[in-house]
Amino acid sequence: MAKLLQALPKCLPPDWHIANKMQCASTESQKSSSERVTAESQRLVDETEKTTQKTQSDVNKKIEQRLEEIKFWKQELDDKLEQIVNETEVLLTFKTRLEKALESCKEPLVVAQQCLLNRERRVGIDLVHDEVEQELVKEAEVLQGVIALLERTLEQTNEQIRLNRSAKYKLEMDLRDKFTALMIDDYCASLTNNTPDIRYANNVVKIEANSVSLEDWIDFSNVNIEKADKQRNSSLALRALIDCILSQTLNDVRKQFETVNVAFRNRVKEVKDAKHKLETLLAVVMDETASQEKNIAALEKAITDKEGPVQVAQTRLEARTYRPNVELCCDTVQYRLISEVQEITNNIQRLKDTLAQAEAQLKGLSRRQLSLEEEIQVKENTLYIDEVLCMQMRESVSINSF
Repeated sequence: MAKLLQALPKCLPPDWHIANKMQCASTESQKSSSERVTAESQRLVDETEKTTQKTQSDVNKKIEQRLEEIKFWKQELDDKLEQIVNETEVLLTFKTRLEKALESCKEPLVVAQQCLLNRERRVGIDLVHDEVEQELVKEAEVLQGVIALLERTLEQTNEQIRLNRSAKYKLEMDLRDKFTALMIDDYCASLTNNTPDIRYANNVVKIEANSVSLEDWIDFSNVNIEKADKQRNSSLALRALIDCILSQTLNDVRKQFETVNVAFRNRVKEVKDAKHKLETLLAVVMDETASQEKNIAALEKAITDKEGPVQVAQTRLEARTYRPNVELCCDTVQYRLISEVQEITNNIQRLKDTLAQAEAQLKGLSRRQLSLEEEIQVKENTLYIDEVLCMQMRESVSINSF
């Protein structure tokens, strides 16, 4: 208890003064240090604020530049897309023209082939490889060549349409991505420090592994645009080719079609002229036949008419054989009767020979008449085939431009 009540040790005055001085010095030092930190902090705050504002302003400008760049390429892609779409639509109309032209060639080909088949039904001498047949064969070859050319051109057109649509698809995909990027960067440009939905995001301060360089980004759209231009130019060239082909083939088909028609008209006229000549000859033969029949009748009558005189002469000769004795003499009457019989007999034989000749001529005329009638039938058959079957069928054919 006594120990607890002992007084604490006391410091000496010098120690007290020294302690006070040390407190003041320490406080001043701390104050100065704190003021330096405060000043440095304010400077750093000002510096980082300026840097942040400058950087953010620069980023904002970069985003605006990027937006303009995306808009520029988007507009380029839009223009190319519109061009390739329009070109494809026009090419589709050319495809329709080709299909109609191809379809229109099938009927003339069928008609030409049918005409060739019909003309195989000609008979006799009229089954001839004439100019009409030559031109019909040529027409069929021309039409077959035109059809083959149009089919190849149609295949080429279908392929070009496919290529156009492929280029269009790539442009659309690129435009879709550009639109998305534009929306994202436009959203980024709208963000400010006071925007409500800004937040911290984890693990975003990095370069994505699948990122491409700016050069690759530009090249990608450039390639799509160049492909679209290439296909559009190819499509333009193909349309010009189609125009040329349609025009040339139409001229070739029309020219050959008219050539065949002219050949038909000439041939029909030629056959009609031949038929008319045959009919004229037939009329002559028939007249001659009638004349020859009259001649034969006259000859037969003349032969018949000689029967009386020869019978009279022979009866007289027979009667005079009964003259008695010396009266049975060869007088002038006897000689004249014998001469008369011989003369009449000779005349009858001459008449018979002439009759035989006339009958032979009549048979020849009959054969000639039959031959002419048959040939006229051949010509009528040919005219029916060429003028009725073929030419009327060809009149229904219409060769139009497409």
